[in-house]
Amino acid sequence: MRTTPMLDDDVVRMIQEAANRERRSTSEVVNDALRRALQTEAATPYVVNVHHSDLRAGIDASRLNQLADEEADHQMANRLS
Repeated sequence: MRTTPMLDDDVVRMIQEAANRERRSTSEVVNDALRRALQTEAATPYVVNVHHSDLRAGIDASRLNQLADEEADHQMANRLS
């Protein structure tokens, strides 16, 4: 199929540079670039490696923010005294 797209000057320059560098026609460069850009690839699932850790006795994981707040309060009190 023959079509006439309107390309920006910088895109034309990149196509011409690629064609010269790879010793291929501009049509081949454009077709290959469009194929790669329009190809749908299955997304690679993001995998997180689990780090197993035991908390020390007396530390409740659901109250860690409270512990951090209490530590910040303690540090502030020390600075003021």
